[in-house]
Amino acid sequence: MRKFVIYSFLIWATAIGFCQKPKLKTTALDTETLENKIYIGFDGLDNNYYIKDNIFIKQDAKQKWEYKNIALGKITSVDFINPLQIVIFYENFNTIVTLDNQLNEIQKLNLFDIDNTIFASKIGMASQNQFWIYNALTQQIMLFNYSKNTATNLGNPIPEAIKYTQSDFNNFYWIDEINNWYAMDIFGKVTLLANVPPWEKIQIIDNDRLLFSYDSILYCLNNKTKVIYEIEIVEKSFQNFYYKDQILAIFTNQQIKNFKLKLP
Repeated sequence: MRKFVIYSFLIWATAIGFCQKPKLKTTALDTETLENKIYIGFDGLDNNYYIKDNIFIKQDAKQKWEYKNIALGKITSVDFINPLQIVIFYENFNTIVTLDNQLNEIQKLNLFDIDNTIFASKIGMASQNQFWIYNALTQQIMLFNYSKNTATNLGNPIPEAIKYTQSDFNNFYWIDEINNWYAMDIFGKVTLLANVPPWEKIQIIDNDRLLFSYDSILYCLNNKTKVIYEIEIVEKSFQNFYYKDQILAIFTNQQIKNFKLKLP
């Protein structure tokens, strides 16, 4: 199976003519010890986010805040694209919780109580008081207005299994089982952006760029120019990565290493 994946990667790279990948240099900034926490990422206000023992943690240079809700089970995902309104999703209880910047509860929505046909498996913050929701029951993307408790289906059901999703205020992105990368905007328009090479971890930056790791090497795909860049890092193995505002965080189960990186 692994030989097949490597072969598929080479076929993909050869098809677009970029077997010899240009490299992007990084500049080391600092290192932080993780202390048995799962690192999620950081925002533009110098806050770092973690999960430890199913407790959500926000921390800056001076303070630390925590949120836990044992009754809702395991945290499925966290969305902090708006640091003033953080979204936590508990899939087992079909529940969305929003928090303020000090992790006080703003709102708790049990989707079963609102509409028993919504079985959310992916959620994210959207614009205009809305959440993106992927409804696993109908295999459809919807916008849920949390101020009115109303849902609007967008587009047609997605026939292929979804491997990865990500969203911002204006777009819901997904990568399906054959690595096709799509975007849907808030009006329901679907765009096929690219077919991405084999990957293990991935982060979508925008419609034109994404980062992905494969076999402990980190890459940047520029969808506009169809160039794949190899990102130079010294780590031989890592659990995951996170990129924002020209800062690349590489993390293992023990450390976070931050680098300066400008993407093409």
